[in-house]
Amino acid sequence: MPVFIPSSLAEATQLLSTNLDAHLLTGGTDMMVEVNFNHRHPETVIALRKVPEFQQWNIDSNARVVHIGSSVPYATMEHGELAKALPALAEAARTVGSPQIRAAGSLGGNLGTCSPAGDSLPVLSALDAIVHLQSEKATRSLSFAEFMVGPKRNSRQPDEIITGVTIPLTNGWQGYAKVGVRNAMVISVASVCLAIHDGKVRVALGSVGPTIIRCSESEAWINSVGLENVDHAIAQEFGAKVRAESRPIDDHRSTAEYRRHAVGVLAARLLLRGVQK
Repeated sequence: MPVFIPSSLAEATQLLSTNLDAHLLTGGTDMMVEVNFNHRHPETVIALRKVPEFQQWNIDSNARVVHIGSSVPYATMEHGELAKALPALAEAARTVGSPQIRAAGSLGGNLGTCSPAGDSLPVLSALDAIVHLQSEKATRSLSFAEFMVGPKRNSRQPDEIITGVTIPLTNGWQGYAKVGVRNAMVISVASVCLAIHDGKVRVALGSVGPTIIRCSESEAWINSVGLENVDHAIAQEFGAKVRAESRPIDDHRSTAEYRRHAVGVLAARLLLRGVQK
């Protein structure tokens, strides 16, 4: 199995253009599990960790956006300036696997896999992230909603590489919460990201549908009520509306009933936390 290790974006896109079936590898935290269990047999691998552009991030205070390269590890997002700018992403990053996994795993890997259980994906949805793609001949930028199209399916073309994301900064509170079968190093059973911008609520759900679910009806309802009117009863009703927008299934990790209940509880708690800040 040939493994290519490009050292520039131009080299990476050129390699991919001539090896369209190659598996793109960032941290390998998903792929290596499947390889070890004999579930995947890649014939060619292009490892992207040595591409400098993918390891970079910056905060543009004037444009009010953050750019994060596709190979920036979760460990970098947990603390420091990135965590201050994007606290919900920092909270999600801290729940990803072990310290070793967080030192290797990245947004590019989460987006490439596009599992509904991906911890960073509800955050990218709620924060209206833009996903950037590059081929040898062109660049594209898609909203997160356009990018993720199904369970483990996305809009990336065979000759494109995910180079990073741009995330608009919010001017209000944001938070992330999830539940799993234990307290740490666990795949999400249900997850919620809630963000407030210009006094308006955004909420996105993970692990309770074939894709990340943006709860537009719940958002419209709570924004018509007004954050200044939120109390425990309003938060519980908001949770019920979020629950109604989820589309979970039964599987080996949880029942649909529990997932539906969990996102309602998490959404209500996050809303109360947001309005109390």
